[in-house]
Amino acid sequence: MNNTVDGSLEVLNSLQLSGNLEGMDAVSKDILKNKEVLAVILKGVVSEYKSYTTQEIMEFIEGDSITSDDEVTTGRTNTRIHGENNEFVQLNEKTSNFDIRFLSKNPVLSGDVRINLHIDVEPQRNYKPGYPIEKRGIYYLARNLSSQLSLITNNTDYNSLEKCYSIWICRDNIPPGERYSISYYQMENYKNSGNCCPHKENYDLLTLIIIRLGKADYPLQEGILEFLSAIFYPHKKNFFDTVQKYIDFTKNIELKEEVSHMGGLGISILEEGMEEGMEKGMEKGMEKGRASQLVSSVTSLMKSLSMSVEEACKALNIEVSEYEAARKLTMGR
Repeated sequence: MNNTVDGSLEVLNSLQLSGNLEGMDAVSKDILKNKEVLAVILKGVVSEYKSYTTQEIMEFIEGDSITSDDEVTTGRTNTRIHGENNEFVQLNEKTSNFDIRFLSKNPVLSGDVRINLHIDVEPQRNYKPGYPIEKRGIYYLARNLSSQLSLITNNTDYNSLEKCYSIWICRDNIPPGERYSISYYQMENYKNSGNCCPHKENYDLLTLIIIRLGKADYPLQEGILEFLSAIFYPHKKNFFDTVQKYIDFTKNIELKEEVSHMGGLGISILEEGMEEGMEKGMEKGMEKGRASQLVSSVTSLMKSLSMSVEEACKALNIEVSEYEAARKLTMGR
C-alpha cells in the first residue's frame, strides 16, 4: 500500500522553518495546517484510518474546516452549558485555545450520510509545563464534544454527537526513558453485569493521543515518529530525504520554478549550530556545527528536488559563497 502523499508548494513552504521556534506556536501551526502533513499524522495514529492510504486520508479531511485559535473555554465556543449554576462553571475560567481543529470523514461509520471525526492537534514544546498534559487533553476533548451541541434543551439530539480526537505532539523536556513514545487513552466499557450488549460506537467518543519526541538525533525506524522528528527538528541531517518518504514533491514541477517563494531554513540552521557550539563551550565548535548543518541542508535540497547549488542556496536564503565557505570548513580546509 502506498504510504506517500503528493506534496504541494504550500506544504514545502511551511516545512522551510524560519524564525526561532519559540513556543512552537506560529511555525508549528503553519506546518500543521497542511492537509498533507495532517494526513501522515492521522495515518500513523488514528485507528479508523489504518487500512487507508495517506492520499485517501488527505481527501477525507475537510480543508475548509481547518482552523486555529478557536477558544476552548466554556461559554466561548459555539456552545454554552445550560442548567443550574451555569454562571458558576464560567466564573474566573481561564481562556484556552485549540491550536489546530478540523473535521475529517469517519470511514468506519459513514454510509449514505457522512459522519465526521472532530480532530484537535496540539503542538506542545514543553512536555512538563507544570501540570499533566493528559488532564489538559481530556479537558479539550470534553469541550470539543460539548461544542457540537449548540443548545442544551429537553429535545437535544445526542445522536448527533461525533467522535473526538485530541493529538498532542510534545517536543522538549521529555524524560530520557519516555522519548519517542506514544500513549493512547479512550473510553472503554470495562465491565458488564447481566445480559447487555453495549455498542462501541455509542460510547467511543473521546480518544486522547500523547506523542513524545525529545531529541533530534534519536535513532528511529520508519514511521510516524520519524516523520514528526523530521518536521519538528528541521535542522537535522537528511531532512528532505526523510520528509519525502511520506510527502513526495518530485511530481510537482512548480517547485523548482518558485524556490524564491520558499521561506528560509538558514536562520534555524544558524540557531541549531550556535546551540551545539555553546553546549561544547567552544566558539569553533559553534561555527563548525552551523557549517555542517548548512552544508547538509543544501545537499539534501539538491538531491531530493534535483536543484542546482544556486537554487538550493536561494531556497535557504543564503549566498552561494556562504555555502562554499561552510563546505570548506567542514572539509577541514
